[in-house]
Amino acid sequence: MNLEIITPDKKVFAGQATAVTFPGTDGQFQVLNQHAPLVSTLGKGSLVVETESGKNTYQVDGGVVEVLNNNVLVLAEAIA
Repeated sequence: MNLEIITPDKKVFAGQATAVTFPGTDGQFQVLNQHAPLVSTLGKGSLVVETESGKNTYQVDGGVVEVLNNNVLVLAEAIA
């Protein structure tokens, strides 16, 4: 699936991912390839991106995620 992680300052990640784990405001959840459409708010915590070359972990302070047609767009407030 195609993943983009964007903050107000910059594009943090753009590329293919096999799985993404999010810190949802109501609990952690994971999105896999061909996931059903979804819009959710993000809480503070770890966002884990799994690619064919390994895992990357980002600390987010909140935001929104949209999943549609195998595209995942993350609008994050801040990333460390």
